[in-house]
Amino acid sequence: MQRCNSGGICASPWEFREGGKSGIPVSDLFPHLRECADELCVMRSMTAFSPNHPNANYSLHSGLILAGRPSMGAWASYGMGSLNSDLPTYVVIHGGQVPSGGMQMTGEGFLPATHGPSVLHPKGVVLQNIRPSEKNRGLQDEKLALLKEIDGRLIERRADSELIASAVKNYEMAARMQIVVPGVTDVSREPDYIKRMYGLEASFDNTRTYGAQCLMARRLVEQGVRFVELTINRGNGDRWDQHGQLKEGHTKNALAVDQPIAALIKDLKARGLLDSTLLVFAGEFGRTPFAQGRDGRDHNPQGFSIWMAGGGIKGGTVYGATDEYGYRVVDGKMTVHDMHANMLHLMGIDHEKLTYRYGGRDVRLTDVHGEIIPEILA
Repeated sequence: MQRCNSGGICASPWEFREGGKSGIPVSDLFPHLRECADELCVMRSMTAFSPNHPNANYSLHSGLILAGRPSMGAWASYGMGSLNSDLPTYVVIHGGQVPSGGMQMTGEGFLPATHGPSVLHPKGVVLQNIRPSEKNRGLQDEKLALLKEIDGRLIERRADSELIASAVKNYEMAARMQIVVPGVTDVSREPDYIKRMYGLEASFDNTRTYGAQCLMARRLVEQGVRFVELTINRGNGDRWDQHGQLKEGHTKNALAVDQPIAALIKDLKARGLLDSTLLVFAGEFGRTPFAQGRDGRDHNPQGFSIWMAGGGIKGGTVYGATDEYGYRVVDGKMTVHDMHANMLHLMGIDHEKLTYRYGGRDVRLTDVHGEIIPEILA
């Protein structure tokens, strides 16, 4: 990267080239994603509620900068229900490093525990205790029956019976998952050409990891899982939070995600699933157009880009704009409430009607905010 003066405007070290028939400019960091430009709606006017990682992550997930509120995935589970009784409605595929703010940001908050995420891993053991011991299968069934009996008695006596009922449902779901999850998450069953397409044979380990996450996500969606979230692996010192060594770090990060995410878009489209599957690719905030130190950028919540694809999104389009420096939004400002409102709308849910009684009032994901944006809808 060229050396920039700290605080001064610093040009991108990568060229932007037009992709697809729409001609959306896409950075040379993402040559595979550029091939999918006609499927993307790029929102250039996204904003965040905080410049701090944990608080921005909380709001990205739940609409509030503080921990403890239900995440978007939990609301989606609550609002849409299950398509497959053997699998959870909400899954987080964990890339290997806990995001700033902790995994609680993906939680169910005050919603019933049945809407919390099941956290799977793309490498090693997918989920602890997911493979029951054949020797002790009868013993496990007896334990589950005893737990159900004890919990049933508690439900009859206690005021917080909903909590106990949720725990019972989770025990039952866990037992069914032992039968189904090992097969659904086994990406080795895929044809060789699919593995190559997703980057499972790439030389870079993080590409293989994220490729496995994307492929696992497709398999879960095929089986009726309502909401799947992927966290990006930041192992080996690679991270998007580039306060220094921006060119080196972003090159590695893009190499990890570019091929897998483009493969997911193409694969979903080939299987006829893209129209019914909404993809959202976003971080908690953007980066400043001016340099931090010699070769980094600081946090910027005042204007950045995210993209969506499939699921009723108008592909090949750009919405909103920042100023000429890419610093502040000047047209079509979007907040996380707007993002959540449109995501729910595309799932067939009115964000103003999806509520849950808590703390004496009807609470919703978008609070009293959120606007539907017709320009991004197909």
